[in-house]
Parts: sequence; structure tokens; C-alpha cells
Amino acid sequence: MSRILVAMSGGVDSSVAAALLHEQGNEVIGVWMRLHDVADTYSEFKKSCCSLDAADDARRVAAHLGIPYYVMNLEREFDAGVIQPFLNAYLDGRTPSPCVDCNTYVKFGALLGRARHLYECDAVATGHYARRDVSGDGRARLLRARDADKDQTYFLYGLRQDQLAHARFPLGELTKPEVRAIARSLGLSTADKPESQEICFVPGGDYRDALRERAGWRPEPGPIVDADGERVGEHPGSAGFTVGQRRGIGVAADAPRYVSRIDPHSNTIQLGRREDLETTTVPLSGVTFIDDRPPAVAASIRADVRIRHRATPIPATIRPATPAEPRRGGRWIVETDEPVWAAAPGQACVLYDGDVVLGGGRIEPANAAMAGMPLRATG
Repeated sequence: MSRILVAMSGGVDSSVAAALLHEQGNEVIGVWMRLHDVADTYSEFKKSCCSLDAADDARRVAAHLGIPYYVMNLEREFDAGVIQPFLNAYLDGRTPSPCVDCNTYVKFGALLGRARHLYECDAVATGHYARRDVSGDGRARLLRARDADKDQTYFLYGLRQDQLAHARFPLGELTKPEVRAIARSLGLSTADKPESQEICFVPGGDYRDALRERAGWRPEPGPIVDADGERVGEHPGSAGFTVGQRRGIGVAADAPRYVSRIDPHSNTIQLGRREDLETTTVPLSGVTFIDDRPPAVAASIRADVRIRHRATPIPATIRPATPAEPRRGGRWIVETDEPVWAAAPGQACVLYDGDVVLGGGRIEPANAAMAGMPLRATG
């Protein structure tokens, strides 16, 4: 029997994760994480994992299962590891991946550390749809969930071996309908609760509100330019846009236009046709590998890559940017077999070998030299 801390969000997935581990005879401890000031409010439609009603739901499930339940304050860690990088990314013209940071630095970082030292737990479990196993040499592997529609390994690629060794994903072999059926059979109050559909610290759903309230962002109008640099309009603030965005641009054209580049320094956004946002070269920075052992120096590897959570995996060749790059946190180049669309700087690109997650990194601008040059409006 193991002592396992379960991160309980107040949703059906983490509720069933706790229930399954409890049924298996493990000593389960339920913890709801207080991560930010949204924890002082109630979610109108009960779709937040971090509001007071979510904490109440988690407490009710823990009481129903007869397991200990605690609230753990991780606001400082969440602010440093998730909120500040989120705000800085938008202000820098990038698109953040806050769920990746939350898993890497909070759930399987700070929470795992406290679980092992304060509660002497063997592992931390979550309601993620992912699988984990241990290979013949004793190293842990991260695998895609059986339910391809719910697979969440995209957000877990940053885990190290020492983190994955103490991670548990009880839902990895289940589908969402099966999870809800288990919750109903056990009489859990969260069985039919809607899924969380928002960034937890942006309860209104508009990240621009977070930029204003948490980063003091004051939007300033700036030029919108076309692919040739000709001015075609004006925007209310470059941090309010992301690469690939089409709606809300306010520019009339003979064909749909999408944000293709954002320059926060000159407060300029560039538009392009859909085909202009296609590429077969995706540079990555901060690349990490689940195995903690990158391929040999100057080696290239074949893998399927996913440039956003629900994107179709595309076969690709991945190589270090320079012969000295194969290290944790290094720079790699992804060359895809077919074009990918709107590879947004700041987003995660995750590498797969079949069901096995190899690792991943953050997308950099496709042309690094051009990315350092400010956009200039003409005309």
C-alpha cells in the first residue's frame, strides 16, 4: 500500500482519481491548492477549478470517500512559475502555455515536494488523462492516454525523471464517459459537473483583463501592416493579439487575413494570408526530454510533433540547432514532413514516438534574424 496525495480540483476527473486509488487500498490524502485570489470568489457556472465552490466540491468528495482533506497555499509558487511567465509572454508578443508551467513547476514541482516532505507521500496523483509505466531499466515513461480525445500529455512534456517517478495518473486507461459512470456509481457529487473551460486565474475568459489588472498593461494604438510592410489599419494594443488570430482585427481585405507576426517593441502586428502562416521549420528553445538523456551530439531524431493541444501529430525530423546543443534546455530545429499552420511563438511543441512522449520545447519565431528586426509600417 502506498501513501498518495491527490491534487483535487473539485472536478469529476480528480474526484474519480482519488476514489480509484482509495479503492485499490492506498492511503489517500486529498489536497486542494489555493493558487491565486480567484480562490476568494465563486464561479457562476461552476466551471472553475480554483474558486471557492471548487474547494467545497473537493471537500465534499473527500468526506464521501472518508479520506483526509487539506487546503495548501501555493500562491507564491504559482505566481512565480505560472502567472508572471503568462503575463510576460503576452507582453513580449508570444502565446503562453500556462498549463504546461503549472504541471511542471506547481503540481509536480512544489506540490510534489511538499507531499513527500510534509506528508511522507510516495507519489502525487492527478486527474490527467495520461499513462505512465516503467521500462526494463527502471526509467519512467510518459504515454498517451487511451482516450485520444482527452489525452493531456501535451501539457506534461516538461516532467523530469525524478518527477515522473513519483507521478500517478489513475485515469489513463479510461474514457471520459467511463469516468463519469464511475463517479455516478460511487455517488460522487461531482459526477455531472461541467468541465473547467477557462484559464483558472482569468475567470472572465479574456486574458487582456489579466494583463490590465495584474501587469498594469495600458493598451496603446499601433499600426497593422500587410506582408509587404504597408500600413493597412490600426490596432488597440499588440499584446491583445496572438499569431493565427483572425477575429477582432478590424481590417477589410479581399481574402481572410491572420496575425502572422507581433512586434511588441514597435507595437506593430503583421497580417498574412492563411498560406503565409504555413511552415515546415519550427525552431524550439528550452527543449527537455522525459528520459533526461538527449540524443547524442549532432544526432537527429524522427518523431511526431504536436504544436498545439489538439493539433494532429505530424511526422518530423528534429535536430540540435548547433552540434553543442543536445542538453536540457537547449535549442532544436523541427523540420516537418508537411506544413504546420500558425506555429505561435511561446506555445509548446511536443515530440512523440508512437504513444511515448519524448519531450518538447517552446516555439521560437521561424526566422530568428527577422524576429529581432522591428516591423516598420510604410504607406
